[in-house]
Amino acid sequence: MPTWLVARRNQNNNGAFIMIKIKKKFLIASILSISIITNTLSACSFQNRTDENAAPFVSSESISSPLLSPEQDNNTQAQSTPSNISAGYFPDSRPLLITGGASVDTSSVVPCIKAYTINPDLSNISNLQQFYLTEEMAEKLARNGFVVQDRGCNEFFELYEINRYAQIPNFVTVDSLMHTYHLYFSYLLKNIERTYLKECMTQLSGHMLADSMAQYDRLKGSQWESAARRNVAFFAVGAKLLDENTEVPDYVKELAGRELESIAQATGNAMSELAENYEDYSQYIPRGYYEGDSSLEQYFKAMMWYGRIHFPQDKEDMNRSALLMIMALSKNQAAYDLWESAYVVTSFFAGASDDNGVCEYASAIRQIYGDSPTLDTLLEDENAFSKFQDLIALLPAPQINSIPIDDGEDNVIPGFRFMGQRFTIDGTIMQNLIYQRVGENSSGQRRMLPDVLDVPAALGSDMALRILEDAGAADYAGYSQNMDRLKQALSKDNEALWSASLYAGWLNTLRPLLTAKGEGYPVFMQNEEWLKKDLECFAGSFTELKHDTILYSKQVLAEMGGGEEEQDDRGYVEPEPLVYARFAFLADQTAQGLASYGMLTEDDKENLSRLSYIANQLLTISNKELTEELLTDEEYDFIRYYGGTIEHFWYETIKNEGASESISTQEYPAGVVVDIATDPNGQVLEAATDNPSSIYVVVQVDGKLKIAKGTVYSFYQFPWPLSDRLTDTKWRQMMGMVPDETGYYNFSFPLSKPDWTYSYRCDSP
Repeated sequence: MPTWLVARRNQNNNGAFIMIKIKKKFLIASILSISIITNTLSACSFQNRTDENAAPFVSSESISSPLLSPEQDNNTQAQSTPSNISAGYFPDSRPLLITGGASVDTSSVVPCIKAYTINPDLSNISNLQQFYLTEEMAEKLARNGFVVQDRGCNEFFELYEINRYAQIPNFVTVDSLMHTYHLYFSYLLKNIERTYLKECMTQLSGHMLADSMAQYDRLKGSQWESAARRNVAFFAVGAKLLDENTEVPDYVKELAGRELESIAQATGNAMSELAENYEDYSQYIPRGYYEGDSSLEQYFKAMMWYGRIHFPQDKEDMNRSALLMIMALSKNQAAYDLWESAYVVTSFFAGASDDNGVCEYASAIRQIYGDSPTLDTLLEDENAFSKFQDLIALLPAPQINSIPIDDGEDNVIPGFRFMGQRFTIDGTIMQNLIYQRVGENSSGQRRMLPDVLDVPAALGSDMALRILEDAGAADYAGYSQNMDRLKQALSKDNEALWSASLYAGWLNTLRPLLTAKGEGYPVFMQNEEWLKKDLECFAGSFTELKHDTILYSKQVLAEMGGGEEEQDDRGYVEPEPLVYARFAFLADQTAQGLASYGMLTEDDKENLSRLSYIANQLLTISNKELTEELLTDEEYDFIRYYGGTIEHFWYETIKNEGASESISTQEYPAGVVVDIATDPNGQVLEAATDNPSSIYVVVQVDGKLKIAKGTVYSFYQFPWPLSDRLTDTKWRQMMGMVPDETGYYNFSFPLSKPDWTYSYRCDSP
C-alpha cells in the first residue's frame, strides 16, 4: 500500500479499475469576481474501492462555464490542477455523488383549463356555507381566487385531517409536501450524526491529536515548531469538544483552554490566538435540531470548529500547519478513511466544501515533495516549501467569505480548512449582493445583510426582483449589475450544479415556483398575488433547508360529530407538475445515496419510497387537472386522506424524541428559525417560519366552483443581535408556539411579516 493518497477508483464490468476524472469548473465574472462554483463531492482515497462500497459516480467532463472565455477557462484549469499527477494518485477534483438528471421533461403537458369567473359576492361558490369569511377574506377571495389566513394549526397535516372530518375539500399545497421532506431530511441527517458521524469525528480527532503531538516532538527547535504546536492545540480543542475526557498536552493547555472558553461563552467576535484572526464565537451556539441534545451539541461545536478555523495562504506559518496536517493524514490510513467518510457523507447532504482542503493541498504537496515525503524531507529542503506556497497560491479562492474583515481588504480570503463549510448556490448569490461586493447607496448606507428574496430574484423571479427594487436594493452601487450577472450565470440548466447534493436538489425542486403561470392554468394562479404566495413558499422551504444544514452551510458574512348532510368534499392539488417530478427524483436519490454508504435502514427505505410515491401521485393528478381530465375515485381519496399520509412522516421523525408516550403537535410545532448571514458590526439575518397558515382557494371540480382549504408557510425575516443567535426554542417562545420556562404563552406577536405578504393575507400589519 502506498504511503501517499491514492485516487478513489471505480470498477467496470471486467473488474478493471478506471480513473474517474471530473473537471472542476467555475463561473467567473470579470467585475467584482462574481462566481458560481460547480463543486463536486468526494475526496481522495488511500485505496481502491469496488462498486459495492462506493457511491455512484457521474462524469461532468462537459460542464461548461458560461461566464468564462476559453482562454480564461484553460488558465483556470491550469492554475487549479497541478501538473504531472499520475493516474495512480488521487485527483485534484471530486466526483459527483448523485446520478441522473436534475430536470424532468413535462413539455408534453400543456395547461388548458378554461377560464372561469368568481362572482364578487361569491354567490357561485357551491360550498360557501361551510365557511365563515370576514369581509376582507371574501373580498380577496373574489378578487384573487385565494386568500391566506394566519395560524391554522401547529403542524401542516392537522388542517387536512380537520378538513376530512368536516367534509371540507382539501387543497394540497407544495408547501405541505416540502415541509414533509424537511422533516425527513433532518431526521435522516440527525440519525446519521448520532449513530455514526459523532463517533467518526471523535476517533479522527484522537488520531490527529496523537499524530500532531508526534510531529511536534520531532520538529521542536526547527522553524516548523510553531506550526506543529498550533496543530496540537487545534486538534486538542476539537477532541475536547467531542470528548471532555480528552487529555490536553501541557504545552498547549493554556492556548487550547482559551479557545474552549471562548467557544463556551459564544459572545461574538473576538481575537483567536490560535487562528491569529478574529473569530465569530457566536457561531458556536448550538442551533437547529442540535439544541438540547448534549451529544449533538458536542458534535455541532466540534464540526463548527473544524469548518470555520482558517489557515490563510498569506501567512507562512499557517501554510506550514496545513501542510503538516496533510502529512499526518498521509501516514495514517485509519485517520484518512475517517476524514473521507465524514466529508463524503456530509457532502452528500449539504454539498462540497467551499474552501481548499485536504485533496487540493495534498496534490500540491505531492508535486513539490514527491510521492512519500517525510518530516525529514521538510527539514532538509526549505526551498521546496517556498515552491509549495507559490503553487497553493494558484488554487481558486472560496466563493463565500465567513471571516470578519476590515474595509478595503480582499473580501474573499483563500486558505485551508480541515473540514470546510460548504459551498451553496444561495450563499454565493448573497455574497455578491452585499457590501463590499456592492457599494453604498445614495444615502451612504451599506448593504451589510442580504434579503432572502435575493435568492429567488437571481434564480429568475421578476416578482422578487421588483419587491427588492421597490425596497431600495437597486440604489446600492453595483447591485443591479451583479444581479444581472448572477441571473445570466444561473439561467442555464446545469445538471451538475443542481444535482451536486441533496441541498442543491432541494433548491432545484423549488425553482419552478418562480415561473409566472399564464393562460391554461387555474384562475387563482394567474395573478401577481399568487406569484407572491409562491415566493413565500420558496422562502419558507428555503428557511427549513438552511435550518437543517446550519452546521454545514457556510454563512455569508379537532374531530367533529356526524349527522350532517354529506358534502362533496372532492379536493384539489396545487398543479405544479415540475415541482412534484423533481421532488420524486430527490426522494429517490436520497435513498440511493444512503444505500451506497450502507446507511439506509429498511424503515427509511420504505419511507423514502412513500415520499416518492406521494410526489408521483401529485404529479399525475396535477397533469390531469391542467388538462381538465376528471380524477378517479382513488385519486380523490388520495387528496381526501392526504393529512393522514403526511402525518405518518411527522410521527416517524419525532416518535423517539420525547420522554413521554404521548406526542402532540403542541410539543413539536412546525416553526423554526435560522440565522443565514452575519453583519460583523453586530447583527445577523434571521429567517423563520411560524406555525402554518391556512389558504382558501376557489377551485373548479367537475364543473363546479368550490372553496378548498390547505396549509402554507408563514415566513419571517429580520435582523437580530449577533450575540443572541436564536434557537428554535427561543423563537417558538417568542411567537407563543410553546410556553416559556414559567408556563406562560406569549401571544403578543412582536414581529411583522414582510410587507409584500400582506396583499394576499387577511391580517393587517
